[in-house]
Amino acid sequence: MKKNILVTGAAGFIGSAVASKLIELNYNVYTIDNLSTGFIEKIPNNVKFIKGNTYDKNILQNFSKVNFYAILHIAGQSSGEISFENPVYDLKSNTESTLNLLQFCKNNGCNKFIFASTMSVYGDSKKDYVEENDNLNPKSFYSIGKIASEQYMKIYSQFGINSIALRLFNVYGPGQNMTNMKQGMASIFLSQALNDNSIIVKGSLERYRDFVYIDDVVSSFVLALDSNIKGFDFFNVCSKSMTKVSDILKIISQEFPNKIEISQEKGTPGDIFGIVGCNKKILKNLNWKPTYSFNEGMIRMINSLL
Repeated sequence: MKKNILVTGAAGFIGSAVASKLIELNYNVYTIDNLSTGFIEKIPNNVKFIKGNTYDKNILQNFSKVNFYAILHIAGQSSGEISFENPVYDLKSNTESTLNLLQFCKNNGCNKFIFASTMSVYGDSKKDYVEENDNLNPKSFYSIGKIASEQYMKIYSQFGINSIALRLFNVYGPGQNMTNMKQGMASIFLSQALNDNSIIVKGSLERYRDFVYIDDVVSSFVLALDSNIKGFDFFNVCSKSMTKVSDILKIISQEFPNKIEISQEKGTPGDIFGIVGCNKKILKNLNWKPTYSFNEGMIRMINSLL
């Protein structure tokens, strides 16, 4: 018999890719999405879709008779910048939703919960590579909400809900939302280059990130789903490789047929200057490692758009 899985946010970039893979792996997949940043046409075929907010308890009543093997909570407001514009919505979208879904698990006998957390929980770090047990230093309401969600997961693990938080670093790749200009450094730059033949950089060209390709992110969710980890645990999903803003601009300029003009503005609130993650823990515990370099993934992304 096919196992039932709820993947929240399957109209979005990561959620749709994860849901598509789970359909391929012969699961029954359900989703909740409010379509605030996602697109209904991105929801894979055969996914059972309910439109609504994951923090709305009434929405979950639609699934009261479904026996879920696992919940993969990927939906949520995903921009540090936007979290300053509407912190209450960010709290509801990213934290109240997690609490609501964990309570649903407790009440309905679902004992596996996987959460899309974020590298922004670390804030800026002076270390070459941030590790999972390093101090947390959130710089946005968004990252505070993710930390709170992880703590709720830890407490709910006492009720037999085995939970894994995947601290995703900068996810990119084909299928990313090219209309959201406040989330996703690579996609923002590419969207500007496509539409205007110019890129406006908010902040220093020396800022840097750890980019992880969408296919590698999907595999991290699948491996977490297949794992036998008990209680609560958390893992960096990262490439352990530094990519500067200037590196991204160089690839775009090289791959685009037209000349791209570059200009700079001041940075955005809560923006992290630079961070690179260590992925030893996820390799050891989930046997996950990245398979795409940033150059390979970025060229794939550009080719999908041109």
